[in-house]
Amino acid sequence: MTDETINGRSVTDELIQEWADEAEAGYDIEKLRKRGRPTVGVGPGAVVPVRMDAALLEALNARAEQEHVSRSEAIREAVRAWTQVA
Repeated sequence: MTDETINGRSVTDELIQEWADEAEAGYDIEKLRKRGRPTVGVGPGAVVPVRMDAALLEALNARAEQEHVSRSEAIREAVRAWTQVA
């Protein structure tokens, strides 16, 4: 077996057996977390590519990190403020 890890935990034969036993016992659907990206408003979101020079991108990254938000959320907040849309 290779030295594979998941979340810093080594994937061993024992761990694989543990996962198999858990799957065979069945999962509580209510406890499973939803997959996919969270919604960002009403309806499906659209990807909008934006070009930025290095200085603007660096400033965006720094501000997003300072505010503890993703770069995408920082951009959405800026566009909401500029367009005055809630």
